[in-house]
Amino acid sequence: MKDNEMAKPNQATNRRQFLKQAATSVGVVATASIVPASVLGANAPSNRINVGLIGCGHQSQRIVPAFLVHDDMQMVAVCDVNRSGIGYYYPEQVLGRETAQRWVNEHYATKTRSGKFDGCHAYLDFRELLARADIDAVAIVVPDHWHALIAIAAMKAGKDVYCEKPLSLTIDQGRQMVNATGKYNRIFQTGAQFRSSPNVRHACELVRNGRLGKIHTVRTWVAPNSFEGPGPNWKPMPVPAGFDYDFWLGPAPEAAYHIERCFHRWRYILDYSNGQTANYGAHTNDIAQWGLGMDGTTPIEFEDNGSEFPPAGSLFTAASKTAFRARYADGIELLCETRNSAATKFEGSEGRLEITLGGSLKTFPENIKDSVIGPNEIHLPRSNPAREENVRDLIDADHVRNFLDAVKSREEPIEPVQYGHSSASLCILGNIAQRVKRKFDWDPVAERSTDNEVNELLTRPMRAPWALPS
Repeated sequence: MKDNEMAKPNQATNRRQFLKQAATSVGVVATASIVPASVLGANAPSNRINVGLIGCGHQSQRIVPAFLVHDDMQMVAVCDVNRSGIGYYYPEQVLGRETAQRWVNEHYATKTRSGKFDGCHAYLDFRELLARADIDAVAIVVPDHWHALIAIAAMKAGKDVYCEKPLSLTIDQGRQMVNATGKYNRIFQTGAQFRSSPNVRHACELVRNGRLGKIHTVRTWVAPNSFEGPGPNWKPMPVPAGFDYDFWLGPAPEAAYHIERCFHRWRYILDYSNGQTANYGAHTNDIAQWGLGMDGTTPIEFEDNGSEFPPAGSLFTAASKTAFRARYADGIELLCETRNSAATKFEGSEGRLEITLGGSLKTFPENIKDSVIGPNEIHLPRSNPAREENVRDLIDADHVRNFLDAVKSREEPIEPVQYGHSSASLCILGNIAQRVKRKFDWDPVAERSTDNEVNELLTRPMRAPWALPS
């Protein structure tokens, strides 16, 4: 089962079942009323973190329940440029701000004596949500070309940020997100949820503690495109009612509307994304970074390794087949390619280890996977120290739990912005290598290459009047 084909929490029964299961698992105790944090004061024992959701599309089906299971937060607002409509991953899906608003109100209604609740507000413009003084944190679940602009605006407004992966559309945008996190003293969690997976953590601990010997090669795989998309003869379509298409484009170039351009399929178009190279690669390459201890840096050399792109003039423009090679400063080679099952494989002098996004762990020799990490060895951080189950929905909830804990403690979460930036940079640079079709060098500290064409691709102009907040 592919990552984007997991259970669909937009169906009311699935959502309720997940909320019940996760609430029990994370120790959440339901309360009879929902009280805004601003009423109780910052130091009240029952104080909750007020959260606003920005982006109510396909991935919100995971993010909303992953937040709602936690009793010490309240989702007080949602925002999306789409009121409510179809066109997402599944044909029967009706998503948008009114749909997400209904999920939230229905959830909190079950906790009131009257069985009614309408305290979650819906906005079209994210700036109206950010203007609310009672919102402490935001979850950003929008297309990649919006990540930096909204995240920086949120931090400037004093909000902590949970932002879906990949962190940014460009290297420059990612760097500005890192800088803004420090400038505004905000907590920032990158939504690379598999760092909260017990199996992924164990796999990376095995690598970090030398169970495979000296690592020489890492292979990462990304899933193929889920849809073929319109070819070179695609035709514009009328914009559906209730959808502010110009706002959806935002800083991206002006373009004719087509249903395949927006909602879920935007990730196959370079104006909004770096394709599956960065979509799945933000998970599998992030695992590679974690296992190798490369957080905060990247490889120093990149080259295309046989990638393929759609025909010229197609609506989809991102790589239809990912294939690039990278080399770290210590000589370790990373090979990222398209395969049906997304996974990360470490190859060392004394063994091999492969971990899939589904949590399947295989090692050679086989007994390596059962090795116990000793008390004096490297232990990687845990989002939920009590969690041993490798259930995707619970992993999502634990990743959010780690974020909420960081908001309270003001300590760094498990995937802070600088780690998300380095993993996203690896994917973005791999995508650039696929586009320029040649080898180039990379300086991870200066974040520059000696190849001027590569440097020109590190940033992209924004359509007026949009610009990153200063």
